[in-house]
Order: sequence, then C-alpha cells, then structure tokens
Amino acid sequence: MANLCILCCHKVNGVAELHTKLLKQTIFKRFHEYFPNKIENKTNGVTPRRWIHCANPKLSALITESLGDSEWISELERVEYLENFAEDEDFVEKWIEIKKENKQKLAQKIEELLNIKIPINALYDVQIKRIHEYKRQLMNILYVIHRYLTLKDMTPKERKQVVPRVIIYGGKAAPGYHNAKAIIKLISGVADVVNNDKDIGDILKVVFYPNY
Repeated sequence: MANLCILCCHKVNGVAELHTKLLKQTIFKRFHEYFPNKIENKTNGVTPRRWIHCANPKLSALITESLGDSEWISELERVEYLENFAEDEDFVEKWIEIKKENKQKLAQKIEELLNIKIPINALYDVQIKRIHEYKRQLMNILYVIHRYLTLKDMTPKERKQVVPRVIIYGGKAAPGYHNAKAIIKLISGVADVVNNDKDIGDILKVVFYPNY
C-alpha cells in the first residue's frame, strides 16, 4: 500500500526532518532515487502567526513594542532579542500581567464548560495533542495519580509548602482506538476524584478540556 501511495502521490511528506531523512535513506531509498523531489519535509509545529499573534494579541503587542517592529511574526528567531528585557522591571511586570489575564480567561472558560474552578495562582501543566499511547498521556496521568497520593500522605502544614498545580489535557482519540478512549476515561475518572477531594483543594486540579 505504501508503494502504491508513493507512486500515485504528487508529494510524500515526512513529519519531521529526521523522519524525512530516514524515509529517503532507508525505507524508500529506491523511490527517492527515482523521484528525488517527491519526498519532502512538513513539520506540524507551532506558528507564531496563529498561536502568538492571533491567539495572544496582548503578548504579541508587547513583543512588537519591545522589539520595535513586527518582523518577528514571520522571523521567529528575532524574539531572542527579548533576552535584553529579562531584567527590565516594566517589561517583566507587563509580561506577568498578560499571562495572568490569559489564565483568568482560561479558568473562566473551564468553569463554564466543566463547572471546575481552577486557581489562577498555580502552575499550569498542559498536554494537548492527539490521544495516543506513544504520546504518553497515560504516563502523564499515572504521574498525576502518584502526585495525588503523595499529597494525601502529607500533613496539612506540609501541603501549604507545595506549589499549586493544574494539569490540563486536551485532544481527540480515533473512533476505533479503544486504548486511547480508555486513557480519556482514566483521566476523567482521576479528575473526578482529585477535584472533589476537600483535603487537596486547590493544590492539585485535573482538567480534560473537551472538543479541542
């Protein structure tokens, strides 16, 4: 089937640069010799236009203001110059405030959708991607269970020293992928236990963001 696809397709895309090299050098080496321009690289990475400029307009405006132009939107390497503002109190204060506002918006949306109240003054640990065994959402939720049990073993005084954490998952499972759906069910089950434990309170929250 793979051979037929390569013969019929105009282009064949590797997911990452290393993956594409392996296709050319090993698995489909002979095809690459016959069709040297057919196998190419397409990376499904984050684009600054969508995920910073459009999704986070206030942060985008701050970056543009600080750098003096908006060229960073198409040349992301330019943001390295933001290092010059790492000790600038005014810049840091604005950055923190923007981050806080965005967390408040997210918390409000989560409460509207799921009736779960999450703290703003917490570390947000986010894993959003297609649900799959090799993408390790299962390992992540097992870690959450371990963290929860560790917190349960602590005294109330010890828990006060712990940085509050909100674990947020999102992603779709293929319709026939039983194990992936079981992982979503496990995450939801753990969330029900953790989020309703009065001893834990806001020290740990678990959210599966729907339809993302």
